[in-house]
Amino acid sequence: MIAKLTGILDDFGPDWAVIDVNGVGYLVFCSGRTLTALGIRGDACTVYTEMQVSETDMRLIGFTSAGERAWFKLLTVVQGVGSKVALAILSALTVEELQRACAGGDAAMVARANGVGPKLAARIVNELKDKAGALPAGPAGAAVSAGVSLPEGNVAGDVVSALQNLGFKPNIAASAADAAIAELGEEAGVSALIRVALKKASA
Repeated sequence: MIAKLTGILDDFGPDWAVIDVNGVGYLVFCSGRTLTALGIRGDACTVYTEMQVSETDMRLIGFTSAGERAWFKLLTVVQGVGSKVALAILSALTVEELQRACAGGDAAMVARANGVGPKLAARIVNELKDKAGALPAGPAGAAVSAGVSLPEGNVAGDVVSALQNLGFKPNIAASAADAAIAELGEEAGVSALIRVALKKASA
C-alpha cells in the first residue's frame, strides 16, 4: 500500500499529476485544490495517497494532507459518492468548509460541487453529521489554535492554507504568504503566489 509520495512534479492535467520519485513516475488523481498546491513542473512536492482497486481499474488518489485523505475516505462511504464526486467536493470546498457543512447540516454548501445535486448533498450531510467532529479540522484550525493571525483576504488565506497542507508551520506559512503578496500583489493570483511563497518558505 502506498500511503505517501515525495518527489518532483513531472507533469499534470485537469485532474491528475505525475510525481517523479527517484525516476519512477506515479500517476496520481487529485482535486483542483491539491493540484494548485503542488505548484509547477519541476517543483518538489509531497502527496498523501489512497489506492483504489476495482475489477477494471487501479489508481492512486492524492491529497495535500492526511486530513483531506480522511475526508475523501469518509465521503466515498456514502452511497452515490465515488472517487470522482468526492474529488469534486474537495475541489469546491476546503476541509474546514466541508466539516462545517456536515456538522451544521448545510446541504446547499455541499451542492456547490460539480455533479452534486440537492438530494445527494442532503444525504452526505445527514450521514456524515455525527462523524464530522471526529475528523481533523485542517490547517486553518491549527493556525487559529496556535495563535497565528492569518493575512487578510481570501487570496492570502488560500496561500497560507496551501503551504500548511504541504507541511509548513503556521507562522512560516503566514510570513511566506505576506512576502509573496508584497512581491507580486494579490492580483497575481493564487497559483503564482503559492509558487513564490513556497520558495520563500523553503529558503
